[in-house]
Amino acid sequence: MVSLLGARPRIVNIGLEGFARDLARAGAAVAHVEWAPPARGDARLAAVLAKLDADAAIEAANREALGRFLKAEPVLIDVVRADSVLPGLGERTILHAGPPIEWARMCGPLRGAIQGAIVLEGWAPDLQSAEKLAASGGVEFAPNHERGAVGPMTGMITRSMPVLVVENRAFGNRAYCTLNEGLGKVMRFGGNDESVLARLRWLASDLGPSLAAALKLSGGLALKPLIARGLAMGDEMHQRNVACTSLFVRAMAPWLARAVPDAEKLAKLLEFCGGNDQFFLNVAMAMGKAIADPAKGIARSTIVTAMCRNGTDFGIRVAGAGERWFVAPVEQPKGLYFPGYTEADANPDIGDSAIVETVGLGGFAMAASPAVAGFVGAGSAAEALDITRAMVDIAVGRNSDWTIPGLDFAGVPVGIDVRRVVETGIAPLINTGIAHRKPGIGQVGAGTVRAPLACFERALEALAEDA
Repeated sequence: MVSLLGARPRIVNIGLEGFARDLARAGAAVAHVEWAPPARGDARLAAVLAKLDADAAIEAANREALGRFLKAEPVLIDVVRADSVLPGLGERTILHAGPPIEWARMCGPLRGAIQGAIVLEGWAPDLQSAEKLAASGGVEFAPNHERGAVGPMTGMITRSMPVLVVENRAFGNRAYCTLNEGLGKVMRFGGNDESVLARLRWLASDLGPSLAAALKLSGGLALKPLIARGLAMGDEMHQRNVACTSLFVRAMAPWLARAVPDAEKLAKLLEFCGGNDQFFLNVAMAMGKAIADPAKGIARSTIVTAMCRNGTDFGIRVAGAGERWFVAPVEQPKGLYFPGYTEADANPDIGDSAIVETVGLGGFAMAASPAVAGFVGAGSAAEALDITRAMVDIAVGRNSDWTIPGLDFAGVPVGIDVRRVVETGIAPLINTGIAHRKPGIGQVGAGTVRAPLACFERALEALAEDA
């Protein structure tokens, strides 16, 4: 006791950070520990958590689900017409990003993209007629995720569009995503004028078939090692894909040269891919779905297999609940805006691209990409490290194949556990583009957004009821 009273105290502060700051100003040696009551003090949810945490079958199921994530062998193998591989993509069917939604509840960018897609397919002669057709029930709408696909932002997939094919060779499943349209005014951000449609036609007539031929000659492109190199070069695979796009072009250029004898056509293809820093995003998205889908349907597992948004709702799927959706209102992104635009112009978050966070990339790998932290307004390089560390608290493991130099080559956190999200109150952070709330305008900024906790709470309760 004498030695204790005679020594300078070392203090651990738990809870309110203000106490730690006051002690530090007074010269005390203090360490602050973040703490909050489980489930933000909600006694009902805490009881549900206690019930699930006592279930040994959940731990075994989560080990199995995590193992399937980690054993995945995603390979880009082809580019094909969408209706040749996606079930039910027939006459007047449009697939969109996010959970299910009807026309009356759709946001501006999603409506604008749908109008453009209808004109692209020839179901209506102009945008006004297309709007009437969509509003009258003349078009079937379905989520990409329900047909084995994903799409960025509005996520449009119609029958004639070319889609990337990623095969998970460890489990034999495949996933699909459209080709990235490039920069500027594009359908994924709600663009729908003739310049947007002309570019989509070129993707279908030139780029898609050329990439397909090159991939067949090459035998496919293994994606896990390419992602590993991209992380080491500063990508996080959601808002920054500069390195992986460059690595993709480097890998495919010789095969494209063999597949495309026309030198001018080849130059245009390479210029398009290499000049679009986000070209690889769509490849990463198809890869993410191919990795996550084998975990669907593992009974008792609390690991998230999909996160997506349609501009109105945010939806998640959980391994133990199979195809069921858990939905809540989507959040507004926080970030930086292009000159002339403000938060008042922004649409709430939208897109299937959160599939990359679902498998440990994007916001979960922010520490690998300090440059993107500044671009999306997330702060400094040190704050980027803190973001990834926080995501560790809601994940069941790490992926040692994808490491982060800034964290002493620790693997990215993977396997979002709905129990840990509800227990800690830490919502998954997602890097995102920001679309204008009105159709036809396009991207107005970039930022980050948090998944709404209500999705995870609803999933938690449903899993407890099934126990």
